[in-house]
Amino acid sequence: MHRNKKSKQASCLGGISSVLCTIDQPDEMMRFLKEILTPAEQKDLSLRWQLMEMLVEGTSQRQIAAELGISLCKITRGAKILKDPNSVSKQYLNTGDQDG
Repeated sequence: MHRNKKSKQASCLGGISSVLCTIDQPDEMMRFLKEILTPAEQKDLSLRWQLMEMLVEGTSQRQIAAELGISLCKITRGAKILKDPNSVSKQYLNTGDQDG
């Protein structure tokens, strides 16, 4: 039963991923995210991205914790993602300032 639940979650995540890949307009993407994410989930996602942007800019983890009011554990997770040479997030964080 537990394995089946994980399989279903992976399938749903794949479906969401496919939908995200088809949306090419920022305003439509924003509407989609607001429809499927609760306000708390939107806040968490925004906060995660913000802390990762700050890490890329060279802001210390302690300064990020103080500025954003979040735990070092959350920041450490973001730092681990950015240390991964295969990180997709890092690729987009490094090029994000060129697009906006």
